[in-house]
Amino acid sequence: MLLSPDKKLSVEIESSRQGVTVKMMKEADLLLSLSDIGIVTDQTTGALLQIKKAERSAVNEIVKPVIREKSEAYRNEYNELALTFRSGQTLTFRLFNEGLAYRFSTAFKDSLTIFRETLDIQFREGDSIRFQSEKSFNSAYEQPYEFKKLSELDPDKLCNLPVLIEKQSGKFLMITEADLYHYPGLWVKSSGGSQITATHPRYPKTLKKTNNPYSTGQVGETHDYIARVAGKRSYPWRIFAVADREEGLISNNMVYLLASPTELKDVSWIRPGVVMFDWWAKNNIFGVDFKAGVNTETAKYFIDFCAEKGFRYFLFDDGWSPKSDLLHTVPGLNMPEVTAYAKTKGVDVMLWVIWNTLKEQWDEAFDQFERWGIKGIKMDFMNRDDQQMVEFYEAVAGKAAEKKMVVDFHGAYKPCGLSRKYPNVLTREALIEFEQSGVSDNDNPRHHNLLPYIRMFTGAMDYIPATMRNANKNNFRHCWDYPMGWGTRAHSMALFIILSSPMTMLPDSPSDYNRENECTGFLTKIPVEWDETKLLAGKIGQYTVLARRSGTVWHIGAITNDDQRTIELSTDFLKPGRYNIEIIEDGINAATAATDYKLSRRQISAGEILKLAMAPGGGWLARITPENK
Repeated sequence: MLLSPDKKLSVEIESSRQGVTVKMMKEADLLLSLSDIGIVTDQTTGALLQIKKAERSAVNEIVKPVIREKSEAYRNEYNELALTFRSGQTLTFRLFNEGLAYRFSTAFKDSLTIFRETLDIQFREGDSIRFQSEKSFNSAYEQPYEFKKLSELDPDKLCNLPVLIEKQSGKFLMITEADLYHYPGLWVKSSGGSQITATHPRYPKTLKKTNNPYSTGQVGETHDYIARVAGKRSYPWRIFAVADREEGLISNNMVYLLASPTELKDVSWIRPGVVMFDWWAKNNIFGVDFKAGVNTETAKYFIDFCAEKGFRYFLFDDGWSPKSDLLHTVPGLNMPEVTAYAKTKGVDVMLWVIWNTLKEQWDEAFDQFERWGIKGIKMDFMNRDDQQMVEFYEAVAGKAAEKKMVVDFHGAYKPCGLSRKYPNVLTREALIEFEQSGVSDNDNPRHHNLLPYIRMFTGAMDYIPATMRNANKNNFRHCWDYPMGWGTRAHSMALFIILSSPMTMLPDSPSDYNRENECTGFLTKIPVEWDETKLLAGKIGQYTVLARRSGTVWHIGAITNDDQRTIELSTDFLKPGRYNIEIIEDGINAATAATDYKLSRRQISAGEILKLAMAPGGGWLARITPENK
């Protein structure tokens, strides 16, 4: 038996001839059962039979993250039980107040070939699951979230993590992993009834070569094993987090706490910030006397805007170089001139790269970037999480850190704690984000009210919020070259606060933001690092009211789905006193003209009730400052 520090969660662990089984309870409520826990290798059978040693320990400490994605400090408190088996394997359990995690360790002299890792997870009949699915392990991790009874889950579908279980009792169980290194990512699939089982992509034997640089490097044939590893090592943590309500999904920090601490000696150069990028916006600049495009003049225009508004980065996205060559720029773009100009303005320049091209030109590309003065890369189109690709992520993070560059992963699997080991990894995709508004209806207000409770659980996400091109359900349409966002102006801006990312990208052109200077001025005051995060109100898929504090200043973001909604919000989270509040809310005509908003300023007292009136697909956001500041 293992108890959580607050004694509300308990875990029963049993080892028998059938292997190790686990039951996790919250008081008298059985939350889940785990069985067939094992690793099948060329030196083990998978079954864990005779226990050689059992060791218990407890930890209660404060961890201060290098990058304050959610908070300035996390409490790391758990009780641990490590079971060492005669087979040479150790199974370690950690029980937090917020959930259970376990991991394997092996202590073999020779290297291991791992054929599969086994795990069955059983729930109660009637429990439901929210998930993204694929037909194969080749995935951009950008599918819409589905919601089904576990018993209705298609056994032919592969579900990438995280997956969220909703118990009939109203409790939530999040399944994901942390500390993923030199090993493939964990997926799950139905094994019948209310049971799901673990599965992994196999180790690649061949990679596809095509004439399309975006798809080159995907897996062709595979071996019959999932990994080849050192015999002495630890494996990823399997996480089963528990939340009574939505608030517990926002406040949970298990992914970060279970990740390896940073090995970087100097982190002073890592700078979070806002990014302007040219991909959506480059052909939509107006009011200038040059031809917009991927060229030196356009880049300087973006850099001037970043400098004026205090934004940290300008990113050259797809199109700055030939697809198969990162050493040269396209005609009309003088990279040394651009980076030298940016340096005089206090702006850092980033480059988008296709992963496979970077791999082929590894040393030459990084050296060229360093000569140019590039401060970050956005790597794209990996679309895999087999062992080879997981190793490549870490190699990129390490090489970028060596060159003092920050990293944004697109076409990426979910965060698993890499940003703790390498704090220069500031954000990643692994979600449907604003870019999909150009081609589908998937990026909608309901989806926005799923992201904080599912994808954001695992770490920072590059959603790209705060478009000034706003539409509602009745007039939203797809436009690849000039996309709009589904939701009101206040809704779109509130996403900047609600969705965590220490590197937050803005999608529109400087011309758009200059035209909407009042809203842009509000955005420039919103930080990307936070000392405290609180969910003030929320219902998954319906509405979200999230508050974040930086120093003594609070920012609140609120959004609703396509239902009109009014929320009465207490400000009792504020310290006693008087405050100045600046609000952007839906205008009186926002239900028909999504760009309609109202800016107001007044004073409030701590504890005062605020009335948040939101149109369908609407939003509300505020900046609250102590009166004497």
